[in-house]
Amino acid sequence: MGKRYFCDYCDRSFQDNLHNRKKHLNGVQHLRAKKAWYDLFRDAAAVLLEEQSKKPCRKFLQTGQCDFGFNCRFSHMTEEDLEKLNAQVQEERRSKEEGAEVPAGTVDDWLEKREKRVSLAQSNSSLTEKMLVFQYPPGWPPIQDLPPSLQAPPPGGWPVLPHLQWG
Repeated sequence: MGKRYFCDYCDRSFQDNLHNRKKHLNGVQHLRAKKAWYDLFRDAAAVLLEEQSKKPCRKFLQTGQCDFGFNCRFSHMTEEDLEKLNAQVQEERRSKEEGAEVPAGTVDDWLEKREKRVSLAQSNSSLTEKMLVFQYPPGWPPIQDLPPSLQAPPPGGWPVLPHLQWG
């Protein structure tokens, strides 16, 4: 049977060899599936600009579904969807213009809070000692019953055994 290659974008697998992989990675279906995946992470302004430049899909408007799906070159957004997207873009622009702070829960916010905690910890040495104390997770077996790979090393490190050869 041999090795198999699984493409996450296309959700399919095939025999893994140079010819098959190259043929798949350069194929139209793979390139469209890859584009559809990355389109999920685009900002609202880019999506709005692209959708406004497309004509509406007649089949989608009539029946509510299209045989081409993501591969359709026409827009599947209704007027209502476009209005919501436009409102979202306007809100993002307003918040950028006002110089609004990063919303709570983002990485930047977390980094700022962490920096404050670290600076406080450095000014107060007793707090630093409390931060460095390891908290044993509740529900784990006693430390003596843990396998050696999960036990903490001795204070001076592991002893080097004489005449020990690896390999």
